[in-house]
Amino acid sequence: MKVSNRTIASRPGDRARDGVVPDESTSGFGVLRAYLEARAAFSQAELALISTMFVPARLRAREFLQRAGAVAQYAAFVARGCLRSYTIDARGKEHILNFASETWWVADNISLTSGTPSDYFIDALEDSDLLLIDPESHETLVETAPGYAAAFRKGLQRHAAAKDRRIVSSISASAQDRYLQFLDTYPSLATRVPQWMLASYLGVSPETVSRIRRKLSRK
Repeated sequence: MKVSNRTIASRPGDRARDGVVPDESTSGFGVLRAYLEARAAFSQAELALISTMFVPARLRAREFLQRAGAVAQYAAFVARGCLRSYTIDARGKEHILNFASETWWVADNISLTSGTPSDYFIDALEDSDLLLIDPESHETLVETAPGYAAAFRKGLQRHAAAKDRRIVSSISASAQDRYLQFLDTYPSLATRVPQWMLASYLGVSPETVSRIRRKLSRK
């Protein structure tokens, strides 16, 4: 598989390199603000501080936020678009771990916190507007903006719940039940994600996904 050389590689306040530049005109901060205020209360001073800690960036379809083997630099909040995280095995086969569409976060938290190389690729399925935050800026907000800490914790709980449901379903659920759970977790992605990627996420063949969709369409 040929991998693009374009990937985000800057810190807050810098312009991103390798073809992906911070997009000042469409930062998506309004989406982040709505996300945060739905989960906690904020003063205007806290919101002003939060806005200075994120780097707005636009990632074009098939460009990378992160590649395996590099140390993760950012967590990303998706204001618009869709990303995926995945691994590639020794035979070159992709295994999709999760998707991140609007108002989801995506990051390799182990790499971010430990400084060790990541095992994961993260790239964009669509042109996407992101808000990036590095670990130092994130810790500053957790310590100085209680609402941010509360909202982020609720976001982590949503991710943890989705992860737990997927683990349980991979052990005991049928392929159709896993597909229905995908629709429940990512309701906007059924028509946006290519069928082979959905099949990879579910751990089934593309033909199985087609068969499930035909069966459900007849109900």
